[in-house]
Amino acid sequence: MYLPGKRFAGFESTERQGRPSLSVAADRSVSILRQRFAPSLTDFGQLAFSWKVDALPEGADLSDTEHADAAVRILLAFDGDRSKWSPRNQRLSEMSRLLTGEELPYATLAYVWSNQGELGSVIVNPRTDRIRKLVVESGVGQIGHWRDYRRDVRADFIKAFGEEPGPLVAVALMTDTDNTRSRLHAWYGPLTLEPR
Repeated sequence: MYLPGKRFAGFESTERQGRPSLSVAADRSVSILRQRFAPSLTDFGQLAFSWKVDALPEGADLSDTEHADAAVRILLAFDGDRSKWSPRNQRLSEMSRLLTGEELPYATLAYVWSNQGELGSVIVNPRTDRIRKLVVESGVGQIGHWRDYRRDVRADFIKAFGEEPGPLVAVALMTDTDNTRSRLHAWYGPLTLEPR
């Protein structure tokens, strides 16, 4: 997926330390690989995923618009009642539609590797509160190692947004280093989503 005005680095299918993976060589770029669900999913439970990085974006801060880069993210996009949105979120969604041809999802939950965030903390996107990031890895201690996760999507959504999740409309991988002008390599292992 290309974003207007952003440099893109593509994903490549590879194997890393015996694991099948998708790799991306980020270079001051934004890389998004998305899978939409049609129809959307209403029966979802545990999400399993893994990733590995060789560095973190220098100076990144997910709570600061100007430095909100992350070496790896898993994004889950949900549908819902947009009439609950603030006028600001309505405007942002319309702007997104004009720039990309798509409205913002009702809510997006992102699992992230943060430079300094506390594990388990939720970071609200500085531009819109309809994107919230759950820190599942933090700091440089595990750089160079595969990290494996198993998450309860419903529980994590409720923790992040304080409401029940609507239908799941898409999942995406995202590596971005454009704001910090960083270079790094990231690998994503297979992702599975089990029904409840």
